[in-house]
Amino acid sequence: MAYERLTIGATAIGIKAAEGVVVAAEKRISYGGYVVSRVGKKIFRIGDRMVIAAAGLFADMQTLSRVLSAEVMYRELLLSSKMRVRAAAKLLSAILYSYKLMPFLSEIIFAGYDEEGYHLYVLDPIGSIIEDNYAAIGTGAPIAIGVIESEYKNDIPLNTAIEVAIKAIKAAISRDAVSGDGIDIATVDKNGVKERSIIIS
Repeated sequence: MAYERLTIGATAIGIKAAEGVVVAAEKRISYGGYVVSRVGKKIFRIGDRMVIAAAGLFADMQTLSRVLSAEVMYRELLLSSKMRVRAAAKLLSAILYSYKLMPFLSEIIFAGYDEEGYHLYVLDPIGSIIEDNYAAIGTGAPIAIGVIESEYKNDIPLNTAIEVAIKAIKAAISRDAVSGDGIDIATVDKNGVKERSIIIS
């Protein structure tokens, strides 16, 4: 396949903590082994209580985030209630599966908060969905997941989870040529979504 000749790199991770959930991704956009941009954003807010972090083809990440955001907004207006995180993750899974013959070239980490608590899901390009306590996707995932597994504990504090996320992304950046140029971080807790960026020189 033509896809095999492309190097569509990225690193994104997610960690569920005691008081929230954190997702992080580096900022480099690469295509076919070339750096296209150093200021890409691979974390997208969905409503006021959910976020996705993506790795893969940048246009597909943007399209998926816009389609999902519109669908969630439509359903919440229609039902006059907030959509549960699991329902939104299942909706994204259905969207991905509906394009299985021409799939989006993106892996997704989906995280959020609702009355049932904090949730973290991982989805592949054709909609397989797994709920977990932590995850890493993209070309830097094998490096990042090793850092997370060595540091993760049940009921990890949110601030510690943020530190682990930064450490994992930095480790991936140092060893994966198509990841780099900074880190975007989003946290979801009872107060909503907070985002910030870290510049790495």
